[in-house]
Amino acid sequence: MRQKLLLLFTLAPFFLSAQALDSTLIEANIEGMANGKIRVVGIFGEQNFLADSAVAVDGRFTVRRTSPLSPGFYTFLIPGNKSFSILVDKNDQRMQLQAKFSDVIGSMRVTGCTNTEQMYRNFRYQMTQDPELGRLGETLRKTTADSEDYKAAKKRQTEILEQRKMHLDSIYKEYPDAFFTVYKKSGQNPDFVEYFKPNGDIDTIRQLVKYRDKFWDNVDFSDERLLHTPVVANKLKRYIKELTPQQPDSLIKVSDALIRKAIPHKEYFKFFCNWIALQYENGKTTVMDGEAVYVHIIKNFFTPELAYWSNAEELKGLQKHVGEMEASLLGRKGPDVRANDINGIPKSIYEKTAPVIVVFMFSPTCEHCIEEAPNIQRIYEKYKSRGVDFYGIAVSTNEAEWKAFIKQYGFTFTNVYDPTNRAIYAKYYVDNTPEIYVLNKDRIIVSKNLKDTQLETVLERELKKVK
Repeated sequence: MRQKLLLLFTLAPFFLSAQALDSTLIEANIEGMANGKIRVVGIFGEQNFLADSAVAVDGRFTVRRTSPLSPGFYTFLIPGNKSFSILVDKNDQRMQLQAKFSDVIGSMRVTGCTNTEQMYRNFRYQMTQDPELGRLGETLRKTTADSEDYKAAKKRQTEILEQRKMHLDSIYKEYPDAFFTVYKKSGQNPDFVEYFKPNGDIDTIRQLVKYRDKFWDNVDFSDERLLHTPVVANKLKRYIKELTPQQPDSLIKVSDALIRKAIPHKEYFKFFCNWIALQYENGKTTVMDGEAVYVHIIKNFFTPELAYWSNAEELKGLQKHVGEMEASLLGRKGPDVRANDINGIPKSIYEKTAPVIVVFMFSPTCEHCIEEAPNIQRIYEKYKSRGVDFYGIAVSTNEAEWKAFIKQYGFTFTNVYDPTNRAIYAKYYVDNTPEIYVLNKDRIIVSKNLKDTQLETVLERELKKVK
C-alpha cells in the first residue's frame, strides 16, 4: 500500500507540469459540423497567417499549445465554408466553445475566456438590433431629410445607437482591464460634431478636419496587441483613403503627422510606413502623382536611423529609387533631355518653343505603346499648330527597333534615343511604358501618368491657360 501511495505522489508532479504546459487549450463542440481540418488564422496589421490547426471529429476539436498564441483576434475556418472568431489575451487562452453549425455566431457559448465571452455577448446584443437598423437605414435612403418618415427613422436610429453605446459602457465598467475593452474602445469612431459657417451653412471641411484629428484618440500605440486585430488596419485604411483628400499635398501632410506620432512605437511605425508607402507606389496608385507620397515616406522614414526592419543595402537602393523619381514629380521643373534624333542630330526639350510640351516615353516592343502609337501621332497632328509640341524618348530598345517603330507608325515629331541611358537617367521616371508627361509654358510638369485618351483633355486645359 505504501508503495502505491509513493508511486502516486511521484507521478502527481508529472501530471501537474503536463497540464501547466497547455498555455492554450481551446475545446470546441460545433453541433452538426462535418469532419475535417480546422485552420486557426491570425492577423498582424493587414496580413493573415496560419497560427495553428486541428482536426474535427463528430463536431469536436481541440487546439492545444505549449506556447500561447500572441494576444489578438483569431478566426477559425471550419468545414462547410463557415468561420467564427475569438479574442484572447496572453493569460486568457483556456476555453470551451459550444455552438450549432446552423448558426455558429448566434448560438456560440463561451466558457473560460473573458475576452471572447464579452465579444460574443456584444455580438448577440447587436444581432437583435441589426434587422431594425437595416430597415431604418433603407427608410433614410429613400426619404428626404424634411419628411416625417425620415425624422422618425433618424430618431429611432439614434436611440438604438445610444443603447449600443450604453451596452458597451456596461461591459467596460464591469471589465475595465480586459483586452476586449481596449479592443472595442480602439475601434470606436469619434463623436460626429456639426460645425457651421457664419452664414449658417454646414462647414464640411472643418467637420472633416476635427473628426480626423480625434480619429486615433482611443488607440494606444504602445499596445501591440491591437496590431493582431483588424482594428488598426481598418482604421488606417479609412483614415488615409476616406478621411483624407486623395491628392499628394493632403496625403503627405496627414501621413507624415501620423507616422511621426508613431516613431516611439516601433511596430506601429513600421506598419504605418510600409502600408502607406505601398498604397502610393508608382504603378499601384490611381492618384495623380501619388508617387509623391511614396517618395516623401521613403526619403524621410526609410533611413538607417529609423527603418530598423531593413538593412543598409536595401535602404540605399530605396533611396536611389526615389531619387530617380523625385525629379519628375508634379509641380517640379521638367528636366531637360538632350539626345540624338533619328538623323543623329542632338535635340533638346528646352530647344522647343511651343507653350506646351508633351514628353512621350515608349518602348517599340511594348504592347500598350503599339496600341497607343497611332493615336499619339494623330493628337500631335491635331495640336501642333495650336501651340503643342511633342518630344519622344525611346527606352528599353536598340537603334534598329527604334527606327523601325518610328517609320511604321509615321511619327513626325522629335524622337530621341540614348543607348547609354545617361541622357534621361534620374530625369523623367518611367516604370511602365508608355509614360506621358505634360510641361507648361514655364516647363513645369503639370500632368503625368496619362493614357492617350486623357491627353487631349489636359492639352485643352493647358492651352486655355496660355490664352
